[in-house]
Amino acid sequence: MAGRRKGVMDRSPGDVTSRRSEHDARVAGLRRQLADVPADAAVRLAKRTSNLFRSRSATKTPGLDVSGFIHVLEVDPEARIAEVEGMVTYEKLVDATLAYGMMPLVVPQLKTITLGGAVTGLGIESSSFRNGLPHESVLEMELLTGDGRVLVVRPDNEHSELFYGFPNSYGTLGYALRLRIQLEPVKEYVRLTHVRHHDPREYFEDMGRLCETRSHEGAAVDFVDGTVFGPDEMYLTIGTFVDEAPAVSDYTWLDIYYRSIQRLKVDHLTVRDYLWRWDTDWFWCSRAFGVQNKFARFFLGRRLLRSEVYWKLVALDRKHKVAARIERMRGNPPEETIVQDIEVPLDRAVEFLDFFQREIPISPVWVCPVQQRPQGVNWPLYELDPEALYVNFGFWSAVPLEPGERDGTHNRMIETKVSELGGRKSLYSESFYQEDDFWQRYNGKAYHALKDRYDEKHRLLDLYDKCVRGR
Repeated sequence: MAGRRKGVMDRSPGDVTSRRSEHDARVAGLRRQLADVPADAAVRLAKRTSNLFRSRSATKTPGLDVSGFIHVLEVDPEARIAEVEGMVTYEKLVDATLAYGMMPLVVPQLKTITLGGAVTGLGIESSSFRNGLPHESVLEMELLTGDGRVLVVRPDNEHSELFYGFPNSYGTLGYALRLRIQLEPVKEYVRLTHVRHHDPREYFEDMGRLCETRSHEGAAVDFVDGTVFGPDEMYLTIGTFVDEAPAVSDYTWLDIYYRSIQRLKVDHLTVRDYLWRWDTDWFWCSRAFGVQNKFARFFLGRRLLRSEVYWKLVALDRKHKVAARIERMRGNPPEETIVQDIEVPLDRAVEFLDFFQREIPISPVWVCPVQQRPQGVNWPLYELDPEALYVNFGFWSAVPLEPGERDGTHNRMIETKVSELGGRKSLYSESFYQEDDFWQRYNGKAYHALKDRYDEKHRLLDLYDKCVRGR
């Protein structure tokens, strides 16, 4: 797999130089766009797609067109480095790196997540117990700041504080135009072992052992995540790179990956299909669209069974509120949307799951262990204890509101519980924190120092305004 394949980009010095020159021209054009935005107007990106789940207020200010920043500039398999523009999707990046037998250290679950988006807005996947979050494998970034400068930021230059402060800033400190990231080698296939547990305490203890020893039944553990279907039905899925597979499953069309977890003890996927195993059905959220029926899947085909299609349907529904109208016509109570990812320390995971199953009627739930890579660094806007293993819980659905309950009731309960347990909550979806509380949890002191240095006139949105007020 490490050899050259059909479609591999040309790595000759001339072609790499040409791609970088074209990138520089796109940067110059973007700076001209920024200069044309009125000095008193907020600066935004004009993006056709997004993986954020929070509403934004309408604006008449035209956004900066970054649609051209979609190129993989170079993949260097010897140095295990890729140089990539900020709007490159992970689907495109993975295709480019797999051609050399490489992958990014962490590949978030959905194909249309962009590299720049995962770094400024965080991401996670089943390699995160050993590789941390996507920003931890970044070596260098080229950022467009709110004051119009284009800066190269690294851990060891004069802009190191912006390098470390950029993750979890959600584009409010600048936009990533180019990134250099680390890669790791892969094998052709991933063998999956689904281990069922009935007791939550034993479940999380087993997860901790797997992440610490990185071994299961004598084989290396390269990936760990889990699925909780109910109080006594919990699975750990252990992934191991292998060179050969007796048979390979396909969850890109008729078959559904998350259902295989309950059905199979051992499974095999190509490495590409493993990385995108959740995308076909948007984990399990495709059931809300009625497309887990085999006849529907047959007629839709692979092209439409993708997370980006479901996201567009959700965006249309949020705009026109069709589903809410239908539920009202049926006489059903209003629902509260709960789309969240949170992390709590491993030793508090049982407490969180007990709370969640008691108070929030959502199932299944995705769980994924994550630990900061041992580099002794601090990421100030999303601080985790570097010595601790955390458990990410992902849950994406809606729950009915009881009479007298206001929208946001359950989301606020989750925020409170996560804080009590010493955890953190991702900001890609709706948040309900009071402003003082928000800045205490997300290091307002460090954030505002960066804001004053790199966006003195606050042309980019404020993090609280963007992530809580939805401006």
